[in-house]
Amino acid sequence: MNDLQFHPCENCKPYFEQLHEFYEKEFRKLERRIVELERANIELKKENEKIKKKLLAYENPHTPPSKQRFPKRKKSTSPKKNGRPKGYPGSTRKFRKPDKTIILTAKKCPYCGKRMGKPDRVERRIVEDIPEPVQTTVTEFLQCYYTCPHCGKKVVTKHKDLPDTGNFGNNVLAHVTLMKYGDRMTYRKIKEALKRQHGLIITHSSLIDFIRRVSIKARREYGKILKRIRLSKVVHVDETSVKVDGKTYWIWIFLTETDILIAIRKSRGKRVLEEILGKDYQGTIVCDGLKVYLSFTTNLQRCWAHLLREAEYLAENLDGARALYEELKNLYKNLLETLSTDPPLDQRKLIRERGEKRLMTIICKNQSLGGEIQKLTNKVNNGFKYWFTFVTNPLVEPTNNAAERGLREHVVHRKIIGTLRNEWGTFTHETMMTVLQTWKQQGYNTYQKSMEVLRS
Repeated sequence: MNDLQFHPCENCKPYFEQLHEFYEKEFRKLERRIVELERANIELKKENEKIKKKLLAYENPHTPPSKQRFPKRKKSTSPKKNGRPKGYPGSTRKFRKPDKTIILTAKKCPYCGKRMGKPDRVERRIVEDIPEPVQTTVTEFLQCYYTCPHCGKKVVTKHKDLPDTGNFGNNVLAHVTLMKYGDRMTYRKIKEALKRQHGLIITHSSLIDFIRRVSIKARREYGKILKRIRLSKVVHVDETSVKVDGKTYWIWIFLTETDILIAIRKSRGKRVLEEILGKDYQGTIVCDGLKVYLSFTTNLQRCWAHLLREAEYLAENLDGARALYEELKNLYKNLLETLSTDPPLDQRKLIRERGEKRLMTIICKNQSLGGEIQKLTNKVNNGFKYWFTFVTNPLVEPTNNAAERGLREHVVHRKIIGTLRNEWGTFTHETMMTVLQTWKQQGYNTYQKSMEVLRS
């Protein structure tokens, strides 16, 4: 059957022609509008991709809390209330022995003026306080210079409290350094504190010179720490960026059970590891997945905390990744529970074999899912033999959390100062942060150790 065609009469034909022309114009307008919207959509997609890339710096599994703009707080599902559980033994602050005792008595009644008798009871209260701000002490040293009549050598008398140069004593130098690197104070705040507490008026440039002089003295201690790091059997290594005169440098941290060493370098490459640890380092490095570590040594322990954070991030953003995250988490949890009894080496080898088989099963099961899940499984597979070093070596930890905690102090300093000014700034920062953090880790009094260095 032929299609029906409409043929208007002669009287209606002009009207339909006008109507056809009108709709033709509207159709062209809509076509142009569609083209404009498609072009705008393409531009918005490009802009969206740029924003996503920028946002990855603040929302990714490796983003530290200091950089998170909108940190996600996990809601507690536990019905228990916050605080100590019932029956937990309480604790009371222990007071020091009093230096003096003041007896507060009343001879007359403040209301009627009559003589008071014996007190009904006496309450003992111990108050700890700090002394009032003390002014500086000024000491004059008469330094004698000699020429030995026997050998002709020049001899200069010295004193432990007489600094090598300058007119400010070792106490000032030590306190300024500790306020800068221990208390994270700016030079302006240090000036205000010294003036308020001790009546000292010191210029900004003098404070910088004090810290430079202390760091030069402390460099020998830095060298001792470096030697111990090179002899260590296990070292945690991590790095983060820092600005030096506006240019990107890297703060490297090398952490052992007793020592923390900081190195600020332009490079994030293998040569830094060779410089600090030595080309023939035989110990195990606990690290993240940066390829530079594998190019330096095969004695590695990859960080499980990094892996689980990446898996959890995928689980929160991809429906198919939840099972992968749960399997990895359960594998790690089971390994820790099995090793908690400190089994002998032969059992540790069996535990490692079972763990490797389980991990390979997880990889094969999820690798076919493609996309971001496949990327993660490929990453796990590429570093396969470095996930279980901690199982057979009880000295090795499964995570690099220790190094990340060590870097937090530098991240806070980075937020306060913004940038280091020059090479002297990197020298003083790495030297003083190394010795102060090491002394603190070893349980020493940082002020006393600083004074020992200055008097040496």
